[in-house]
Amino acid sequence: MKKTLFDKVWDGHVVQQIDRGPDVLFIDRHMVHEVTSPVAFLGLKNRKIKVLYPERTFATADHNTPTINQHLPVQDPLSAKQLEALENNAKEHGISFWGLGHEKNGIVHVVGPEYGITLPGATIVCGDSHTSTHGAFGAIAFGIGTSEVEMVLSTQCILQPKPKKMRITINGELQMGVTPKDVALFIISKLTTSGATGHFVEYAGDVFTNMTMEGRMTVCNLSIEMGARGGMIAPDEKTFHYIKDREFTPKGTDWDKAMDYWQDLYTDEGASFDEEYFFNGSEIEPMITFGTNPGMGIGISKNIPDAANVEGGSATYEKSLNYMGYNEGETMIGKEIDFVFLGSCTNGRIEDFRAFTEMVKGRKKAANVTAWLVPGSHKVEKAIEEEGLLDILKESGFELREPGCSACLAMNDDKVPVGKYAVSTSNRNFEGRQGPGSRTLLASPIMAAAAAVTGKVTDPRTLIN
Repeated sequence: MKKTLFDKVWDGHVVQQIDRGPDVLFIDRHMVHEVTSPVAFLGLKNRKIKVLYPERTFATADHNTPTINQHLPVQDPLSAKQLEALENNAKEHGISFWGLGHEKNGIVHVVGPEYGITLPGATIVCGDSHTSTHGAFGAIAFGIGTSEVEMVLSTQCILQPKPKKMRITINGELQMGVTPKDVALFIISKLTTSGATGHFVEYAGDVFTNMTMEGRMTVCNLSIEMGARGGMIAPDEKTFHYIKDREFTPKGTDWDKAMDYWQDLYTDEGASFDEEYFFNGSEIEPMITFGTNPGMGIGISKNIPDAANVEGGSATYEKSLNYMGYNEGETMIGKEIDFVFLGSCTNGRIEDFRAFTEMVKGRKKAANVTAWLVPGSHKVEKAIEEEGLLDILKESGFELREPGCSACLAMNDDKVPVGKYAVSTSNRNFEGRQGPGSRTLLASPIMAAAAAVTGKVTDPRTLIN
């Protein structure tokens, strides 16, 4: 029987199939953070049971962490309590814990791949929707709720109905200035935020094959924004090279055994999908969002669509534009902005900082812009310094903050004020996502850099040498 990549990984982890019910799926890696885990650990305490496989569980602090003065006590009482609870729970159950000040601390979906926790063909869960990031390695990775976190902690399994399968194939050469973030936003603009609901997406074609691993992570990260359960890309030599010799990857003969499995992780020719989409990569241009969900995005040269040309109710569309302060038919080029955020589990990796720095090199930060440049981990932070990027950024008027989720979701001190506009490299632009009343424009690192030095939405291609 011909199988898809998804089938091979899923079927290989089914412990039991329940008749007319969900599958009992074994979980290889479970990552936890301070927001969704406290209640789950409390459930274990009330039931007087321990974590079944603590060596398969990894804890890091990221959502509530400040991005300046991390050596000082956390000022927000709720954040401090959640961070303390994670540390205590990890200690009680013998779980690896990377809290504030730890050299391995960082955003959960950044440090997982960095240290080889993320592996091809693995099942990975976390109480965070953007767990889909890890699918870039050919893993089945998805977010779970608090009760499911407790289930995995106690049994290392989860009850899940098997999702439908979708494949999105993009071939063709990308234009200058088009990044993986643009590819992802393009797909979401075509499928809408509900277009992949109930599906697990496999990305195929030259465009994804040619991407770096960090670019693939960006694409898989945003799978959730079109309603998908997750996204994945078949592992290849780039994948194996990326993970080899990392701390938690197999070594020696164990590596050889793992490779025997990993090299079979591809979709068999003739395997079927429930849905398929095909796009031409040459049609994609730098993207930017103009509304209040990630599907409301356009190529930078396009104008904001009329309601008549947009799926969904006109009243909802009008409400979104009113919130953003924009009108149908307007161009996004030249729109003034107030904040720029580079970071998050979508674009907080070293490759993103290289791209941003290359764009601002020799230029100065616009006076009207507040810029938050937040690495996804201490490893990224160290690389920024060692590669000389920090010196260039400082010369251009930028400062580097400490690792964390930062302004992605405003659960810490990094909040965009009411009515202000932020060009953000994060993943969601919902009303108030980056702070009550804030207005978010999702974009790539180089689009963010172009806005940071011009003080307005700018086609980055006009600044590329």
